Amino acid sequence: MRVGVLTGGGDCPGLNAVIRGIVRKGVQEYAYDFIGFRDGWRGPLEGDTVQLDIPAVRGILPRGGTILGSSRTNPLKAENGIRRIKENLAKYEVEALIAIGGEDTLGVAARLTDEYGINVVGVPKTIDNDLSATDYTFGFDTAVGIATEAIDRLHTTAESHMRVLVVEVMGRHAGWIALHSGLAGGANVILIPEQRFDVDQVCAWVTSRFKASYAPIVVVAEGAMPQDGEMVLKDGTLDSFGHVRLSGVGEWLSKEIEKRTGKEARTTVLGHVQRGGTPSAFDRWLATRFGLHAIDAVRDGDFGKMVALQGTDIVRVPIADATAKLKTVDPTLYKEVSVFFG
Repeated sequence: MRVGVLTGGGDCPGLNAVIRGIVRKGVQEYAYDFIGFRDGWRGPLEGDTVQLDIPAVRGILPRGGTILGSSRTNPLKAENGIRRIKENLAKYEVEALIAIGGEDTLGVAARLTDEYGINVVGVPKTIDNDLSATDYTFGFDTAVGIATEAIDRLHTTAESHMRVLVVEVMGRHAGWIALHSGLAGGANVILIPEQRFDVDQVCAWVTSRFKASYAPIVVVAEGAMPQDGEMVLKDGTLDSFGHVRLSGVGEWLSKEIEKRTGKEARTTVLGHVQRGGTPSAFDRWLATRFGLHAIDAVRDGDFGKMVALQGTDIVRVPIADATAKLKTVDPTLYKEVSVFFG
């Protein structure tokens, strides 16, 4: 059997570990051949491939990014997209496809299996940790670690200048990175997309912190919104899946804090730093296990399924179920953390 592999959406630490796990077990135990499709769904759409074998995956475990490249190409919007994918899979004699990606990539995978009969197995990937049916996605732990280290470093410069530092982290619809890194880094305010925030309340917390002779750190997810406003957009442009480009809420908030409190405020936007570089030990472990179980699903002919972490077990769930709704922060968990605000 020949198996195709692709990585779609934003890159994140651990992608190469998945590829390595798939290829190592697939070759050694099942004698499968592998072919990589470059740049997400663009690869099978345009027939852009690279050979995958054991020498190709040596040494990639600690590397960030993906050796296959990635993109946000949506084949469902391309002219004759489904026909072209089917033709290229037949051309390269690919009998099964493993799609590694987040909500959009796996959403395409579900439709290709359910509506067009293409044999696809999914692997969940998103640093936002917002995919249902899996306790964690790889890349999230690394992103939280990077954000926490940044917050740790910013505490000292905030206190040296007695100014407010607003740290903007990733999180379009889910505030998991903000919540975890903010709590771990001792932030004084954490703002997430699931809970609209009151700017006056934020300013009250900031003022309270200054009264205790400490400089406050505010962690805000890029998708967080004020009670009387809307999501802050970078430039209003859309990607091929219809998502607007975010980033800007941190800068907007720091200006509001300065205006309302009279305290100097600065913004640090971590941006793509969160998804770059070497994956953490946990992400390498989880991504490798996902790869091993994904190729087992191919062997079993269990298509239309996504591998997922539940507790300490790797299980299989329907891709459609995993992408039906986002996993967001529970209000009770956010309330639990709010004891540290101010």
